[in-house]
Amino acid sequence: MARSPKRRARRPTRSARATRSVPPKPSEAEQRLLALARELAALGVDPLPRAVDLLADAYAPDAPLPRAMYRASLAGRGDKTKMLALAWAREQVRMALEEILIGSRTAVGLTAETHAWVLLAACEALAHEPPSAVADRRRALAELTRRAH
Repeated sequence: MARSPKRRARRPTRSARATRSVPPKPSEAEQRLLALARELAALGVDPLPRAVDLLADAYAPDAPLPRAMYRASLAGRGDKTKMLALAWAREQVRMALEEILIGSRTAVGLTAETHAWVLLAACEALAHEPPSAVADRRRALAELTRRAH
């Protein structure tokens, strides 16, 4: 009985080889958002007033975060990965704020999830306000976070 010659295993072609994907470098906006989420998470006792101040400062008309977010959203047009990364970083801020709201008794009557979304959207809107209106908008933010008696 003749032995069949052993076949040598073929080396995978270049396209079939596993390629190591390198994660994209986070944008400035992602880095700033994630740093903001960490700051919110570390506020400790009675964090809501400080959280609102922190967010209002981060989204002030002259603050670097709104400009970084604008640049990142322009750079991410047509790039689903970049836009998802930016949205994920923003969601980290919203979830950190939601955790703070869960522990705070506010008189607004919204779920913590909805309240966090409204507060974050209001803070993001500060970037589009004239500087002369920011003090009034901060008072409105304080009303959105007043405590239940």
